[in-house]
Amino acid sequence: MAGAITALKRQQRNRERVSIYIDGAYAFSLPALEAVKLRREQHLSDQEIEELKTLDLRAKAYDKAVRFLAIRPRSVQEVRQKLRQYRTRQKESLAETHIEWVTDKLIQQGYLNDDEFARYWVEQRNRFKPISPRALRYELRQKGIADRTIEMTIESSADPSTAAAQAASSRLQRWRGLDEQTFRKKMAAFLQRRGFSWGIVRDVLDDSWQKMQDEDTEI
Repeated sequence: MAGAITALKRQQRNRERVSIYIDGAYAFSLPALEAVKLRREQHLSDQEIEELKTLDLRAKAYDKAVRFLAIRPRSVQEVRQKLRQYRTRQKESLAETHIEWVTDKLIQQGYLNDDEFARYWVEQRNRFKPISPRALRYELRQKGIADRTIEMTIESSADPSTAAAQAASSRLQRWRGLDEQTFRKKMAAFLQRRGFSWGIVRDVLDDSWQKMQDEDTEI
C-alpha cells in the first residue's frame, strides 16, 4: 500500500473532498483542508496512510455529529448513540475510540455540554409541554444526564404547580363547553399522564374549571 502520491483530485460531487491516488491508483479521500498538506510525488508509508484514513474517518463522523447537533441541542449520550449507528464505507461500525475522539472534540469546542442541554430541555418542556419534575427527571436520565445536574436544573425551574397550571391552560380552549364532570375527568387524566401528583392535579382542576367559567361569563 505504501507508495508515492501521483494525483490529488477534487471530487465532482463534493468539492470539499479530495481523492488521493498512490502509484496511479485511487487510495482514499480526505477533506480538502487536510489534503492541502499533501503534495504530488510525496511518499507515504503504510503507517502514514492508515493515519490519514483514520483522520478522514473521524472527520466524517465529526461532520455527521455536527449535522445532528444542528437540528437541536443534544446530550453527550445522544451523540454517542447516533455515532454508534454510523457505518463506514466497509459497512463497519465506528470504533468506540473514534466515538470518544469526536465527542471529546465537540465538548472541548463547546458544542456539547450536558449542563446547558439539561437547561435547554427543561426550558422547552416548561414552555411548550409542561410536565412534572418526576417526568423531567425520567426524560433527562434517559438522555444520560447525571443526577446532580438533573437536580440542580429542576430546582431552578418552574415549580410543579405552575407547570401543571400551564399544561392545563393548553387544554382549556379545546375542552370548552364540556360539563364539569367530563372536564374534570379528562383534565385529571391529562395531567396525570404528564406525571403530576394527585394533590397538584386536584388544585389545578378547581382553578382551571373556575378559569374557564369566568372566561365564558365574560364572553
